[in-house]
Amino acid sequence: MAETTDLMTIGQFSSLSRISVRMLRHYDLHGVLVPACVDHMNGYRRYAARQLRDAADIRNLRDIGFGVSAIGILLAARHTPEWTNALRLQRETLLEEQHAAQGRVALVNRLLDQGEATMSITVDRTTVPAMTLVRLRGTVPTYSDEGQLWQQMMPALSAQSITPIGPCGVIEHDDQYTERDVDLSIFMPVAPGTKAEAPLEVVDLPARDCLVARVIGPYDQITTAHDVINARIAADGLRVRSDDTLAAHAFNLYLTTPDRVSAEELVTEVYEPLA
Repeated sequence: MAETTDLMTIGQFSSLSRISVRMLRHYDLHGVLVPACVDHMNGYRRYAARQLRDAADIRNLRDIGFGVSAIGILLAARHTPEWTNALRLQRETLLEEQHAAQGRVALVNRLLDQGEATMSITVDRTTVPAMTLVRLRGTVPTYSDEGQLWQQMMPALSAQSITPIGPCGVIEHDDQYTERDVDLSIFMPVAPGTKAEAPLEVVDLPARDCLVARVIGPYDQITTAHDVINARIAADGLRVRSDDTLAAHAFNLYLTTPDRVSAEELVTEVYEPLA
């Protein structure tokens, strides 16, 4: 056993490691960072200089979000693939949390500017003419993952030599808002009589009576556009279309797209079919 004169008191170790005495005792209790020596007469903990490296790793793991039980497992896995994999997985988790936090900040900003934002979204009632669409239907993790479908559709359009004749869009198939596994159809308007092969499909939609909200700016305003539409529905005593047909589903038209303009210059129309 090392002589206690070669060891540090818990206070000295706390100062050097930048871990509080309270947490050092907590880590000792859970077997994560056990003192090099404990005086059985008075219970004083003593630490060795070599344990400062362990303390640094523990502090870093704690600061990136690992709990005490996970820290103990990871310390034993240092210099192994399990250590690297755990850190990479935690990085992905933190990036998802960062994205969610940015979304919450954006929502706070919208609430602070709600009056101005609402005024910038105009709503009109219009008859959408009949249209022929070529579409690709699929399920994506969330609404923001719609781009995965476009990555499939664009090469298919090119391979089949199909030429769109208007702005693209998306149809929401789910009967309710869902946070995961979203059922969408992305589409391009095409000339009547156009033929397509799987995975693409050509559909004909009739003329429809709709409320349409025009949004200028980033896509995160689309939810606000639905709120504005809902306010108009309530104010005018309107009813949304609810029959079990494709024509009854809400859809968006992208009049401009991110590959051509900045986020602030995007123009999107949000349509809600009426009964």
